[in-house]
Amino acid sequence: MSRQNKIGAIFKKRGGFNLKLSEEKILGMYENMLKIRKFEEKARDLFAEGKIPGFVHLYLGEEAVATGACADLNEDDYITSTHRGHGHIVSKGGDLKLMMAEIFGKETGYCKGKGGSMHIADAEKGILGANGIVGAGHNIAAGAGLSIKYRKTDQVVICFFGDASTNQSTFHEALNLSSIWDLPVVFVCENNGYGISLSQEKHQAIDDISDRAVAYNIPGVTVDGNDVFAVNEAVNEAIKRARQKQGPTLIECKTYRHRGHFEGDPTVYRTDEELNRWLEKDPLPRMEKYLLENEILDQDEIDGYNKKVDTLIEEAVEFAENSKVPDLESAVKDVYSDIIEGVR
Repeated sequence: MSRQNKIGAIFKKRGGFNLKLSEEKILGMYENMLKIRKFEEKARDLFAEGKIPGFVHLYLGEEAVATGACADLNEDDYITSTHRGHGHIVSKGGDLKLMMAEIFGKETGYCKGKGGSMHIADAEKGILGANGIVGAGHNIAAGAGLSIKYRKTDQVVICFFGDASTNQSTFHEALNLSSIWDLPVVFVCENNGYGISLSQEKHQAIDDISDRAVAYNIPGVTVDGNDVFAVNEAVNEAIKRARQKQGPTLIECKTYRHRGHFEGDPTVYRTDEELNRWLEKDPLPRMEKYLLENEILDQDEIDGYNKKVDTLIEEAVEFAENSKVPDLESAVKDVYSDIIEGVR
C-alpha cells in the first residue's frame, strides 16, 4: 500500500472524530469562531454604510475551518492566506484593532492602510500574508516549508486556499515539490463550492479535491468543514506528521460561504434552497448546541461570551475610526525594501 493510501485510510477510519479535548481548548475555539463571525458581520455592515474602501470578501460560514486548523499551531508556525483571509488572520492571533484599521485604510493598520482587506500580514505572528492573487499562497507556503527544512526546526506551515485555486499551476507545483522534498506543509482546501460564481461541479470533474493527493503520493482526506472538531483532528494529525519530517498532507474541508464572492455580489448563480440548506449546517449554532448538550456552557454563559466579543469588536471599530488617514506623502514610502549595506 502506498504512503498516501495508508495514511488516507487511517484518516478515513476515524469517522467520528471524537477527540478528548480539554474544555479550555473547546472554549478557546468557540471564542475564536465568535470573533471571526462578529468581525465579519461588522465588516459587512460597515461596508454597506460606505465606511470601508475597496472590496471585502467575507468568511461568514467558514469559521470552523480556520479555527480548527490553527488551534494547534505554535507562535512561530506559519500560515498563508487568501483574498478571503480575515478568519485565518484572527485564528493565528491577529490583532482585531490593527485588522480593522487596515480595512478602514488607516495608518495604524497592519500595512499602514495600504494593503486593505486582501493584504493583511504579520510576520512576527507567522502570518505570511493574505493575497489577492488566486493560488499565490501555494508556492509561498512551499518556500516557507523549504526554509524550515533548511533551518532544521520543527515548525510547520498551513496553506489555506479555495477549491478553484486547485486548478492553478501553483497548486500542482507546490504539492509536487513539497512531496519530493518532504516539506512540513499542511495544505488546507476550503471548498465552499464556488470559484467566484462558477460551481465546483462545473470547473472540476471530481467530487473530492483530496483525491488529487494521489498524484503526489501524499495523504489526502476530506472532512466536514463546518465541524470544527473534524477539522481540528484532521489538521492535528497532519501537523504531527509534518513536525516528524514525514512531509505534507492535503486536507479538503467542505464548507460554504454565506455571502457572495464579494460584498455586492448579487449571487444569482445559486438558489435560496441551496443557501438555506447550508445555513442549517452553520458551524456556530452547531458549536453552541454541542456546548449546551455537553453542559460545558449554559445559555447565560454563551450570552456572556457574545457580549465579551461584541465589546472587542466595538473597541476595534472605535480604534479604526479614530485613527489617522495616511498622509499623501506616505504613498511613496515602503514601496521598495531598504538597500542592505554592501548590496546594490
